[in-house]
Amino acid sequence: MSFLYDKARESFLGIPSGSINWLNDVIKATLVSSSYTPNISHQYVDPSLWAHTGSWTPQLLVGKTSTNGEAVASDVTFSSVPVGNVIDSLAIYKESGNSSKSQWQLIALLTSEHIIGLPVTGSGASVTINFNTGLYKIFKL
Repeated sequence: MSFLYDKARESFLGIPSGSINWLNDVIKATLVSSSYTPNISHQYVDPSLWAHTGSWTPQLLVGKTSTNGEAVASDVTFSSVPVGNVIDSLAIYKESGNSSKSQWQLIALLTSEHIIGLPVTGSGASVTINFNTGLYKIFKL
């Protein structure tokens, strides 16, 4: 099931005052394995999430727009996803200037409802994430 994290909703709505800016903040995405058990109340990237993100490099979201409250970004490609890794979701987060992942705010966890081609099993090749271009795009506020 896809969802926006509770604290991200608060941040978009101004508590604390607009602490997530979809267009101007560094927003990244990472693949998440099927073994992850999500917690909608988490605010920051924590070890329980990071332990399920594998060895691939998180991808910067570019081409971001927010027309009509719909979050949109260009598709992203993760290279060399290890053989056998079952990926069933994508975590989106705001990366702060702090190198500590514990300060990176979680925004959304997306599944096959919003990501075309999930779940996918790694084969050692690249995996391209095609964001939903239909109703609500990546997500809608």
